Amino acid sequence: MPPRHRPSRAIPTVWLMTDERLGESLWDALARLPRGAGIVFRHHATPAAERRLLFDRVRRLARRRRLMLLLADGPEQARAWGADGVHGRGRNAVGPKLLRSAPVHDIGEMALAARLGADLLFLSPVFATRSHPGGRTLGRWRFAALARYAHAPIIALGGMDSHRWRRLGKLGADGWAAIDAWGAAGDFTLENKG
Repeated sequence: MPPRHRPSRAIPTVWLMTDERLGESLWDALARLPRGAGIVFRHHATPAAERRLLFDRVRRLARRRRLMLLLADGPEQARAWGADGVHGRGRNAVGPKLLRSAPVHDIGEMALAARLGADLLFLSPVFATRSHPGGRTLGRWRFAALARYAHAPIIALGGMDSHRWRRLGKLGADGWAAIDAWGAAGDFTLENKG
Protein backbone atom coordinates (compact mmCIF):
# COMPACT_ATOMS: atom_id res chain seq x y z
CA MET A 1 0.00 0.00 0.00
CA PRO A 2 1.55 3.34 -1.04
CA PRO A 3 1.72 6.18 1.49
CA ARG A 4 -1.03 8.73 0.94
CA HIS A 5 -0.03 12.17 -0.23
CA ARG A 6 -1.53 14.74 2.14
CA PRO A 7 -2.30 18.16 0.66
CA SER A 8 -0.80 21.15 2.45
CA ARG A 9 -4.25 22.40 3.51
CA ALA A 10 -6.95 20.68 5.54
CA ILE A 11 -9.35 18.61 3.49
CA PRO A 12 -13.01 18.59 4.56
CA THR A 13 -14.51 15.23 5.52
CA VAL A 14 -18.04 16.29 4.49
CA TRP A 15 -18.94 17.34 0.93
CA LEU A 16 -21.94 18.44 -1.13
CA MET A 17 -21.93 17.66 -4.85
CA THR A 18 -24.19 20.15 -6.62
CA ASP A 19 -26.24 19.71 -9.76
CA GLU A 20 -29.49 20.89 -11.30
CA ARG A 21 -31.57 18.25 -9.49
CA LEU A 22 -31.23 20.24 -6.28
CA GLY A 23 -33.15 23.20 -7.71
CA GLU A 24 -33.99 25.74 -5.01
CA SER A 25 -33.21 23.17 -2.30
CA LEU A 26 -29.54 23.94 -3.03
CA TRP A 27 -29.76 26.81 -0.53
CA ASP A 28 -31.17 24.56 2.21
CA ALA A 29 -28.47 21.98 1.49
CA LEU A 30 -25.75 24.64 1.75
CA ALA A 31 -27.24 25.86 5.03
CA ARG A 32 -27.07 22.31 6.46
CA LEU A 33 -23.37 21.88 5.70
CA PRO A 34 -21.19 22.21 8.79
CA ARG A 35 -18.53 24.93 8.84
CA GLY A 36 -15.40 23.77 7.08
CA ALA A 37 -17.24 21.35 4.78
CA GLY A 38 -16.64 21.22 1.02
CA ILE A 39 -18.69 21.84 -2.10
CA VAL A 40 -18.07 20.54 -5.60
CA PHE A 41 -19.99 22.91 -7.88
CA ARG A 42 -21.08 21.11 -11.04
CA HIS A 43 -24.30 22.42 -12.66
CA HIS A 44 -23.00 21.42 -16.12
CA ALA A 45 -26.41 21.67 -17.83
CA THR A 46 -27.02 25.26 -16.68
CA PRO A 47 -26.44 27.89 -19.40
CA ALA A 48 -23.02 29.54 -19.04
CA ALA A 49 -24.09 33.03 -17.88
CA GLU A 50 -26.62 31.62 -15.41
CA ARG A 51 -24.05 29.07 -14.17
CA ARG A 52 -21.57 31.86 -13.44
CA LEU A 53 -24.15 33.89 -11.49
CA LEU A 54 -25.13 30.82 -9.48
CA PHE A 55 -21.48 30.01 -8.76
CA ASP A 56 -20.84 33.58 -7.57
CA ARG A 57 -23.78 33.35 -5.19
CA VAL A 58 -22.55 29.98 -3.85
CA ARG A 59 -19.00 31.36 -3.53
CA ARG A 60 -20.16 34.31 -1.40
CA LEU A 61 -22.02 31.94 0.91
CA ALA A 62 -19.04 29.56 1.02
CA ARG A 63 -16.69 32.38 2.06
CA ARG A 64 -19.00 33.49 4.87
CA ARG A 65 -19.31 29.92 6.20
CA ARG A 66 -15.67 28.87 5.58
CA LEU A 67 -16.64 26.16 3.09
CA MET A 68 -14.11 24.87 0.55
CA LEU A 69 -15.43 25.36 -2.99
CA LEU A 70 -14.21 23.36 -5.99
CA LEU A 71 -15.37 24.04 -9.55
CA ALA A 72 -15.98 21.08 -11.87
CA ASP A 73 -14.34 22.72 -14.87
CA GLY A 74 -10.85 23.63 -16.07
CA PRO A 75 -8.18 25.18 -13.83
CA GLU A 76 -8.17 28.46 -15.76
CA GLN A 77 -11.89 28.89 -15.14
CA ALA A 78 -11.55 27.83 -11.48
CA ARG A 79 -8.86 30.51 -10.97
CA ALA A 80 -10.85 33.16 -12.85
CA TRP A 81 -14.01 32.43 -10.86
CA GLY A 82 -12.24 32.41 -7.49
CA ALA A 83 -12.67 28.72 -6.63
CA ASP A 84 -10.46 26.98 -4.07
CA GLY A 85 -9.81 24.16 -6.48
CA VAL A 86 -10.79 22.22 -9.54
CA HIS A 87 -12.64 18.91 -9.88
CA GLY A 88 -12.19 16.74 -12.95
CA ARG A 89 -9.90 14.55 -14.99
CA GLY A 90 -8.10 17.33 -16.87
CA ARG A 91 -4.39 17.24 -17.62
CA ASN A 92 -3.81 20.99 -17.28
CA ALA A 93 -1.50 22.22 -14.55
CA VAL A 94 -3.43 23.78 -11.69
CA GLY A 95 -0.64 25.58 -9.86
CA PRO A 96 0.06 25.66 -6.12
CA LYS A 97 -3.00 27.68 -5.08
CA LEU A 98 -5.69 25.32 -6.41
CA LEU A 99 -6.60 21.98 -4.92
CA ARG A 100 -7.14 19.30 -7.56
CA SER A 101 -9.73 16.57 -7.02
CA ALA A 102 -10.59 13.75 -9.37
CA PRO A 103 -13.53 11.38 -9.78
CA VAL A 104 -12.38 7.74 -9.75
CA HIS A 105 -14.26 4.48 -10.19
CA ASP A 106 -11.55 1.84 -10.50
CA ILE A 107 -7.82 1.16 -10.12
CA GLY A 108 -7.01 2.47 -13.61
CA GLU A 109 -8.63 5.84 -12.90
CA MET A 110 -6.82 5.97 -9.55
CA ALA A 111 -3.50 5.48 -11.34
CA LEU A 112 -4.35 8.22 -13.84
CA ALA A 113 -5.33 10.59 -11.02
CA ALA A 114 -1.97 9.88 -9.35
CA ARG A 115 -0.09 10.68 -12.59
CA LEU A 116 -2.06 13.93 -12.91
CA GLY A 117 -1.23 14.92 -9.34
CA ALA A 118 -4.73 14.85 -7.84
CA ASP A 119 -4.77 15.96 -4.20
CA LEU A 120 -8.13 14.35 -3.44
CA LEU A 121 -10.11 11.43 -4.88
CA PHE A 122 -13.90 11.00 -5.01
CA LEU A 123 -14.36 7.22 -5.24
CA SER A 124 -17.78 6.10 -6.49
CA PRO A 125 -20.37 4.73 -6.64
CA VAL A 126 -20.04 3.04 -3.28
CA PHE A 127 -23.77 2.29 -2.93
CA ALA A 128 -26.82 2.57 -5.18
CA THR A 129 -27.56 6.15 -6.13
CA ARG A 130 -30.18 8.12 -8.04
CA SER A 131 -27.35 9.65 -10.10
CA HIS A 132 -26.68 6.25 -11.73
CA PRO A 133 -29.88 4.18 -11.34
CA GLY A 134 -29.25 0.47 -11.74
CA GLY A 135 -25.51 1.01 -12.12
CA ARG A 136 -22.88 -1.30 -10.69
CA THR A 137 -21.71 -0.28 -7.22
CA LEU A 138 -18.47 -0.89 -5.37
CA GLY A 139 -19.97 -1.91 -2.03
CA ARG A 140 -18.04 -1.75 1.21
CA TRP A 141 -15.39 -4.36 0.45
CA ARG A 142 -14.45 -3.30 -3.10
CA PHE A 143 -14.33 0.27 -1.80
CA ALA A 144 -11.93 -0.85 0.96
CA ALA A 145 -9.76 -2.78 -1.51
CA LEU A 146 -9.44 0.22 -3.83
CA ALA A 147 -8.86 2.66 -0.97
CA ARG A 148 -5.75 0.68 0.02
CA TYR A 149 -4.07 1.82 -3.22
CA ALA A 150 -5.01 5.48 -3.04
CA HIS A 151 -2.17 7.99 -3.24
CA ALA A 152 -4.36 10.78 -1.79
CA PRO A 153 -7.28 11.16 0.61
CA ILE A 154 -10.43 9.29 -0.49
CA ILE A 155 -13.94 10.74 -0.32
CA ALA A 156 -16.70 8.11 -0.56
CA LEU A 157 -19.47 9.06 -2.99
CA GLY A 158 -22.63 7.33 -4.15
CA GLY A 159 -25.58 6.59 -1.87
CA MET A 160 -23.67 8.05 1.06
CA ASP A 161 -24.98 9.43 4.33
CA SER A 162 -23.45 9.88 7.77
CA HIS A 163 -24.39 6.36 8.92
CA ARG A 164 -22.63 4.71 5.98
CA TRP A 165 -19.65 7.05 6.41
CA ARG A 166 -19.13 5.85 9.99
CA ARG A 167 -18.61 2.31 8.67
CA LEU A 168 -16.48 3.30 5.70
CA GLY A 169 -14.18 5.46 7.78
CA LYS A 170 -12.76 2.24 9.22
CA LEU A 171 -12.23 0.91 5.69
CA GLY A 172 -10.12 3.75 4.30
CA ALA A 173 -12.54 6.61 3.61
CA ASP A 174 -11.27 10.04 4.64
CA GLY A 175 -14.69 11.62 4.14
CA TRP A 176 -18.00 11.38 2.32
CA ALA A 177 -19.94 13.33 -0.29
CA ALA A 178 -23.55 13.33 -1.38
CA ILE A 179 -26.34 15.16 -3.13
CA ASP A 180 -29.51 13.63 -1.73
CA ALA A 181 -28.26 13.30 1.86
CA TRP A 182 -28.20 17.10 2.11
CA GLY A 183 -31.78 17.49 0.83
CA ALA A 184 -34.82 18.18 2.98
CA ALA A 185 -35.20 14.54 4.03
CA GLY A 186 -31.47 13.89 4.10
CA ASP A 187 -29.15 12.76 6.84
CA PHE A 188 -26.87 15.56 7.95
CA THR A 189 -26.06 14.59 11.51
CA LEU A 190 -22.27 14.29 11.23
CA GLU A 191 -20.15 17.34 11.91
CA ASN A 192 -17.19 18.06 9.68
CA LYS A 193 -13.83 17.01 11.14
CA GLY A 194 -11.61 18.44 8.39
